[in-house]
Amino acid sequence: MSISSLRALVIVALLAASFTAQAGERDQLNACQTLVDRTTHSQNPEPDTPEIARCRQIIKEWTLRDSRMSVDEKGQPLR
Repeated sequence: MSISSLRALVIVALLAASFTAQAGERDQLNACQTLVDRTTHSQNPEPDTPEIARCRQIIKEWTLRDSRMSVDEKGQPLR
């Protein structure tokens, strides 16, 4: 095995490991909705942290994306 093919193999393995470590998009959306709901219903509302602001942006993007979709999560046509 040549050095260049070994390097390519290592790069591919590192990329594959990094992709599996990330949560799925739907899981990320659900986690963000939970976080925003918790902060919204809190007795002592705090100013938005960067994490909450990022979650609000993710929820906004999903809302816009879902409004353009003609199928549901399972690929069934919307009625």
